[in-house]
Amino acid sequence: MSRRPIAISLGDAAGIGPETIAMAFRAAPELVQHCFVVGDVGVMRRAAGFLPGIAMPVARIGAAHDALTVPPRCIPVLQPGPDVTAPAMGVVSAEAGRLAADCVVWGARAALRGEVAALVTAPLHKEALAAAGVPYPGHTELLQAEAAAFAHRPLSAMPVRMMLANPELRTVLVSIHMSLRAALDAVTFDNVLQTLRITQAALSTMLGRGPRIAVAGLNPHAGEGGLFGREEIDTIVPAIAAARAEGIVADGPHAPDTVFMRARTGEFDVVVAMYHDQGLIPVKYLGVEQGVNVTLGLPLVRTSPDHGTAFDIAGTGTADARSLIEALRMARQLAGA
Repeated sequence: MSRRPIAISLGDAAGIGPETIAMAFRAAPELVQHCFVVGDVGVMRRAAGFLPGIAMPVARIGAAHDALTVPPRCIPVLQPGPDVTAPAMGVVSAEAGRLAADCVVWGARAALRGEVAALVTAPLHKEALAAAGVPYPGHTELLQAEAAAFAHRPLSAMPVRMMLANPELRTVLVSIHMSLRAALDAVTFDNVLQTLRITQAALSTMLGRGPRIAVAGLNPHAGEGGLFGREEIDTIVPAIAAARAEGIVADGPHAPDTVFMRARTGEFDVVVAMYHDQGLIPVKYLGVEQGVNVTLGLPLVRTSPDHGTAFDIAGTGTADARSLIEALRMARQLAGA
């Protein structure tokens, strides 16, 4: 990893992503050493200007490896396309969505080619992505598509999962960005078992041992023996049994309203949640400033801060960069592993 830099994608230029990147370069110089931004030089210079005090210099680089020789206290930016007009702050636009997607795609392809050690993605705006005609609702699906195309494999052969983590709790999701009604249909034997397999593989690398996995039920009280739904009996329990037969230490299904507390106190290393909000609300409640989003199952290291574009404060210089800094820290750890 010492001979390969880490790429940080710009995120939505109308949101707080660029300024939190500038904040990270100022606040954590030892952590951003050999990191560079995939973005637009003009946008990053504007973002650096939002910070109080003397703005950090922004330097254009021509290739990823140039980041290894950039002087300290300077933000290196690799621009994958022509200069753009910086979009208005706090406004959804197709232009910002297209720029954000192009930066993610460049970073993903560089990581897949082995040119960068990891990809850290600043937040993008899903509505802006849609306005730009991007056929994926978020980072996870876009990166999955890039990885599948690089490997010349169908999308179904590149299963990925989202993990949200902070120092107190880790959760992995069976389904990601879809309606709640569709998420209920996604709780299948195959999806739950696949999630357990991906969690086992990823956490074994992170922890250096097999993880203790708790599985949350779908229904209140994990179905209460079928009184509140049969998904636990018909789907989740058989998937756990199949995982245990493969040597995976999976336990449950547990009542969703208590399992996260049990994991937080150390009984489990990670909780597999059945849908997006079930798993993300507990982690975010503990503080988005420490949360990190990690995509599991990809043939590259990708982390992201646990917050969105925050259009309401974009451009004020008051955003909190701690989640991005934690994402950079975890990217370095995972790339080293």
